[in-house]
Amino acid sequence: MPSNRLEAPLRKLMGPGPLDIHPRVYQALTTPVIGHLDPAYLKTLDRVGELLRNVFATQNRLTHATPGTGTSGMEACVANLLEPGDAVLVCVLGYFGDRIRQMAERQEADVTLLEGEWGKPADPERIKEELDKRSYKVIALVHAETSTGVLQPMDEISRLAKEYGVMILLDSVTSLGGVEVKADEWGLDAAYSCSQKCIGAPPGLAPVTFSDRAVEAARNRKHPIRSWYLDITLLDKYWGSERVYHHTSSSTLNYALLEALQLIDEEGLQHRFNRHLKNHKALVAGVEAMGLEMLVEPPYRLPTLNTVRIPEGVDDVKVRGYLLEKFNLEIGGGLGALKGKVWRVGLMGYSSSVENVLFFLSSLSRALAVQGCKSDLSSGLDAAMSELGA
Repeated sequence: MPSNRLEAPLRKLMGPGPLDIHPRVYQALTTPVIGHLDPAYLKTLDRVGELLRNVFATQNRLTHATPGTGTSGMEACVANLLEPGDAVLVCVLGYFGDRIRQMAERQEADVTLLEGEWGKPADPERIKEELDKRSYKVIALVHAETSTGVLQPMDEISRLAKEYGVMILLDSVTSLGGVEVKADEWGLDAAYSCSQKCIGAPPGLAPVTFSDRAVEAARNRKHPIRSWYLDITLLDKYWGSERVYHHTSSSTLNYALLEALQLIDEEGLQHRFNRHLKNHKALVAGVEAMGLEMLVEPPYRLPTLNTVRIPEGVDDVKVRGYLLEKFNLEIGGGLGALKGKVWRVGLMGYSSSVENVLFFLSSLSRALAVQGCKSDLSSGLDAAMSELGA
């Protein structure tokens, strides 16, 4: 008789997320489920917060993981920092910058958009021009734009925010754990990420950090925080010393997150950043030697998410379908303005490896050949190996 058991295919995940996870994280997922107020589990939550402070490079007391995907972290930051009438400058240079804009508008904030070309970073000079025009409560922007593969330089924007006394709300969904994030040094008031990308755990939790200034602002709003579930003044009572019941926290997902964070701690942040950068450079060298082009200019390329321009005449969907069918390899297509124009190739966490770089180059070369598009695989592999020093 046919089995009704679900058999999920074993994929090689190299898209924008989720990514492959370490065997130790899989093992953590089998840990027995216990109550969300069990003393043993509360110790797990404390350790998660401690290790997240290290990854965010912050001393912020309120640093933890909201229930839900990275979008819940975004909603938590937006809903707690913004209330009706608050002036916010939202930098939109990709799909997820625009999602911040949508959330801010739902909070009835007074939104000013600073828009730019997808594939480029925000220009600090344009931000300064806006800050000179009026007083803002918050600047909201994306550190690592998942839709474009752009890494936003933060030093000058951080300096401007401090000079003008403006709060910073930062999306670090595709950077935290793979690229340096300096919450305290940059003066971030709210930042969020996700569990399933560079952190290296399954989806379902969103690391967040709030400065003392942000927490104070949330406590002294004129209007109630519109999201009860993501109200940090309530979550703080559960995560903090009071241990007041708030929601049924998933012990399973937090065990996995803790194991992923412990792997980061063991590897060391700087070694981890170097690994992501080295593999990114190898992939780029291979792609370009094969005759393909990257979307983003070298100074602004995101090491964890690589955007490759689709050659003229090549069918995006057919290539990704072929990779999935023949090689069990998943990469991402373009979003929004870049739909059908780029492939998004993730090298994050456990998936950022030499083996994956070489596997991707070989698989892509074959997928292109099937469509009659020639690529120089031999040169691509040589260039990648040369970048790796092998």
